[in-house]
Amino acid sequence: MKKTPRGIFLVVVLLIATFAYTSFFGVYSSYGDRQDTVIRGAADIRFGIDIRGGVDVTFAPENDIDATDEQMDAIRAVLEQRLVGQNITDYELYVDYGHDQVTVRFPWQSDEVDFDPHEAVAELGETALLSFYYGTTQDELVTTGEGAHAMPSWAQDELGAQIPSVELTLTGDAVQKFAEATERQYNNNKGQISIWLDEQMITAPAVQAIITDGKATITGEMIATYNDAEALANKINAGALPFNIKSEGDSVLSPTLGAEALNAMVMAGLIALLLVAIYIICWYRLPGVVAIIAIVGQIAATIAFISGYFPSFNSFTLTLPGIAGILLSIGIGVDANVITAERVREELRRGKTINGAVRAGSKNSFWAIFDGNITVLIVSIVLMGVFGPPSSLWSKMLSVVLWMFPASTTGMVYSFGYTLFIGVGLNFVFGVALSRLMLRSVSQFKCLRNPWLYGGDRK
Repeated sequence: MKKTPRGIFLVVVLLIATFAYTSFFGVYSSYGDRQDTVIRGAADIRFGIDIRGGVDVTFAPENDIDATDEQMDAIRAVLEQRLVGQNITDYELYVDYGHDQVTVRFPWQSDEVDFDPHEAVAELGETALLSFYYGTTQDELVTTGEGAHAMPSWAQDELGAQIPSVELTLTGDAVQKFAEATERQYNNNKGQISIWLDEQMITAPAVQAIITDGKATITGEMIATYNDAEALANKINAGALPFNIKSEGDSVLSPTLGAEALNAMVMAGLIALLLVAIYIICWYRLPGVVAIIAIVGQIAATIAFISGYFPSFNSFTLTLPGIAGILLSIGIGVDANVITAERVREELRRGKTINGAVRAGSKNSFWAIFDGNITVLIVSIVLMGVFGPPSSLWSKMLSVVLWMFPASTTGMVYSFGYTLFIGVGLNFVFGVALSRLMLRSVSQFKCLRNPWLYGGDRK
């Protein structure tokens, strides 16, 4: 087998060192008082409410009404709008169609010392009010939205092309009021009729025809895609729900408690990593040094996948169970290197040369590492599929099995599964591929050709 060049070891170490530095500390550019983020670091990680502190609340229809999926989407739409209206943009929202529940998690608002989470929950659960007004102000009411219904659809523009739209249907007294309003606005240079949800205007289309049957088609620049049409339809339906929503309980976590837990876990992790490093270096010598370099690379890559270091991957909200997943994946990475180091030591004691022992040890240990890692990967995928959003990739992949169980979205368990999956996946790169590449390369240095350095007997 062709020998691995000595320079490979130095190149890999340099790349891991650079990657580790940038992933931990980030890269920023400054222009005057402004600082721009070039590469996100550990300081840019979005922490969950169990660390930052925040609110976890579940909403459901009152009187145990069996809501349709469309109505649950409408509840989601109004909650999202109200969260943004309260300047809460860093939130998590999951719909459990099986239990007719919507779970909302949001952190404490930054720079606000008098933020009342219970008041915020009460405001979120208020009955949504849909109304139609002449023009773009709330000066003159056309009608309320009681009995209104909307659904996304497709319409044809003047050239016959298909464009996304919303089909609006009114019932009862609203039909006559809407007919009078469209006639007035159409004769008034195609004036607008605005639609409001609570105190926010959600759309204001221009009247293109007199509508007497209560069935209107909404198009325009505000509906650029079919997703826009779905979002608008959900908001309209939210204001026309035939039932109220209630809070089924909420929990509030102090940011002080979360920060203390974070500091304790990080400190415990650093101490454990230091003790492991001392042990494997003393016991396995040079393979132990290589193992620690690989582990540093694995940790750096895990942080990168969480912080949004790579533009193609969105940043991930890290929770305390997520940190536990990182620590567990580090332990699995150490175990992979230990198995290889033990195999190399055994081959040396059987009388093989250093090159032969490294090659044989790497080969003989691969399937033991592979089997263990694949098992953990499967477990992490199941955790993400069962406890993640129903729309996630893993939930869809496991739909063949999960269809018989209602959705059970638990963000903290999902975070644990995610970090465990990322860490174990990266172990194949750093703990298997790169650590073996470094070991084969470093064994070519003449000054490091003593079998004792690889766990064998001293010459």
